[in-house]
Amino acid sequence: MKHLLTCMAVVLVPLGIAAATAPAAAQDPAPADSSDFAGNWIGTLDAGAAQLRLRFVITEGDEGLSATLFSIDQGNTEIPVETVTTNGDTISMSMPLVGASYTGGLSTEEGRITGTFAQGGASFPLVLERAPAGEVEAAGPVRRPQDPEEPYPYLAEDVTFANREEGHTLAGTFTRPATGGPFPAVVLISGSGPQDRDEALMGHRPFLVLADHLTRRGIAVLRYDDRGVGKSTGDFASATTEDFATDALAGVAYLKSRDDVDPGAIGLAGHSEGGVIAPMAAVQSSEVSYIVLMAGTGVNGEQILYAQAELIARAAGASEAAIAENRERQGRIFEVLKTEGDQERAVEQIRAILMGPDRDGSGSAREQVLEAEIQRVNSPWFRFFLTYEPAEMLEQVTVPVLAINGEKDLQVPREANLRAIEEALQRGGNTLYEIHALPDLNHLFQHAETGAPGEYQAIEETWSPEAMELIADWILKVTRAGH
Repeated sequence: MKHLLTCMAVVLVPLGIAAATAPAAAQDPAPADSSDFAGNWIGTLDAGAAQLRLRFVITEGDEGLSATLFSIDQGNTEIPVETVTTNGDTISMSMPLVGASYTGGLSTEEGRITGTFAQGGASFPLVLERAPAGEVEAAGPVRRPQDPEEPYPYLAEDVTFANREEGHTLAGTFTRPATGGPFPAVVLISGSGPQDRDEALMGHRPFLVLADHLTRRGIAVLRYDDRGVGKSTGDFASATTEDFATDALAGVAYLKSRDDVDPGAIGLAGHSEGGVIAPMAAVQSSEVSYIVLMAGTGVNGEQILYAQAELIARAAGASEAAIAENRERQGRIFEVLKTEGDQERAVEQIRAILMGPDRDGSGSAREQVLEAEIQRVNSPWFRFFLTYEPAEMLEQVTVPVLAINGEKDLQVPREANLRAIEEALQRGGNTLYEIHALPDLNHLFQHAETGAPGEYQAIEETWSPEAMELIADWILKVTRAGH
């Protein structure tokens, strides 16, 4: 599931409760030319419990302005800005890869841009101020106590491997114990959205921490940048969950080629959407020996999004009337996506639902903010996710399965999903499974107060130690039983 920026990588984002509003216009005269916007701009996005530092680098070239967004507190993750437009003292930027946009008014006297950042239908005030180059370079990722420090007591190797089926190359990190082997191995599969090999978000690097723990327990681990992310090639934006399953299987094939990996003990561990991908891959390939579903879904995306939107909105203090209004809006949009095959006609229908009959012109801040959301929900990935029934694939899984969810997970609610996963495995006759609902843990398997995504960054813990121990114990148990 997704929430803010690259955290969208681990949560399936609900359509927002709030419609974005235009920022107040700056009062000083319009800038003489677009060069007034060029430079490094830093601001802090205040989303309740989460405080995210963002940096826009805006440059002027022969074809006008271009920009790049960096999420400083999410490992300084680089997010492409697709469009940059100006109108007098107003600048608008869109980041469709993460379903976000920013519109603000420039005050040249104060050296700041005052505006609104929007993602997933929700909007947040964001003031950007100019930053000297040295200050920009000094801003780095948040340090987390569970992050391992080099030198590691195991082998860590940067690797590449090919997805020959789709013609791109994936880059990742392979870790294994320093001596012994061949070892049981696992491929880590990230959640939704463009993710790096560490699944970095909110200053946390969950896959780095999990890989470190598993490797210290004697399990080899492969984690990789999603296609089109980091050092991996390929097109992320046009891919669906089914396409991502081919990347996971390319990882399995790579592990089988290594002499230090036990070819009969290679499994998949997927988080959130990765927990949907793992069963797909396991059904397609007899080379997968086991799967771990970490906050994986058992019901279709439409049900997930309804439940997620309601739970997160309620945790954030939204009124029941606002929750009901959002639910009705979601239903109308989802109906368009399920019944209108023509994407251009679908865009117009969704635009009318989100913006209403009183649209105030295609260049308005409000419309620019919502346009990215319209394109996101009308994407191939979202359309597939909305109606895909993971239970039908789970019925075909014959290898051992470990399914875990946090009891405070508001993004993939554990009760409905774990029940659906277990029922599907039972219908398929699979008795080689364990199901665990873990007390006090959220979607990231952190100990949490409410489970709301706004807590993720504030929590110092990246992974619950008991959750990592459960995963390691289970993998070692099932791989030893297979020999």
